[in-house]
Amino acid sequence: MKWEGNRQSDNVEDRRGSGGGGGFGLGGKSIGIGTIVLALIGSAVFGVNPLTMLDMLSGGSGQVAPVQQGPAQAPPASDRKAAMVSTVLADTEDTWSELFRANGGSYVKPKLILFSGATRTACGTGQSASGPFYCPADQQIYIDLSFYQLMQDRFQVSSEFAQAYVIAHEVGHHVQTITGISEKVRGAQQRMAETQANQMSVRMELQADCYAGLWAHHANRSRAILEQGDVEAALHAASAIGDDAMQRRSQGQVVPDSFTHGSSEQRARWFKKGIDSGQVEACDTFSAKQL
Repeated sequence: MKWEGNRQSDNVEDRRGSGGGGGFGLGGKSIGIGTIVLALIGSAVFGVNPLTMLDMLSGGSGQVAPVQQGPAQAPPASDRKAAMVSTVLADTEDTWSELFRANGGSYVKPKLILFSGATRTACGTGQSASGPFYCPADQQIYIDLSFYQLMQDRFQVSSEFAQAYVIAHEVGHHVQTITGISEKVRGAQQRMAETQANQMSVRMELQADCYAGLWAHHANRSRAILEQGDVEAALHAASAIGDDAMQRRSQGQVVPDSFTHGSSEQRARWFKKGIDSGQVEACDTFSAKQL
């Protein structure tokens, strides 16, 4: 992936080493790329407290906890991983700003928080073990960069474009929040049985995957970021974190009714659909008869 020398976002805050952890009441629902494992087995690799994550997956209490923060600190210029994340975030800002502008709207940029171990969010205490996640209550993305090493060690995924896919997926959840999709889905889920609510979560996650592909389409067209093998690596990453693959690894069996993120095939297919189409309308997973 070609990213060096491109614009970096000013909306990255570095909380690493700041001791930002601490427990308090759970607020709004957080949406993370690996949360299915948490609800199923409380995995030591991806899992936060299973009860906390189940509350997140079911919508949470709806009460936003206050978050006390000190002055925001930017990551050091010498940190290559942070520079890559800042550049990818800037690229999503440029892409989504243009897409919103083309449709007569204005894109509200999210902030991305780098942390280690744990940090306070408006959705509760974010933990490294949960993987990257988005908190709708404060409209911020949270990531411990050690997750990328886990991707390499556990899933044999080391491509920077695959790492960028993770960020673009969480940005996709932000787009869902500011367009009102997330609120509508959570409202609908409260009136549904668990299986149907899980299916709605799958549609949310697959749309975020498609939005990530949509970003890649426009970023490559405008700035030629893709190199040979990048798309294949990202598709491999999407497949590796499919619900079926995660369940098979963790418990030896697959339970489709408990899926909340989509199967490996679905995640890879919707990500590629975004890349291939470049059209927001192509990512309407809620109208799709077949996922």
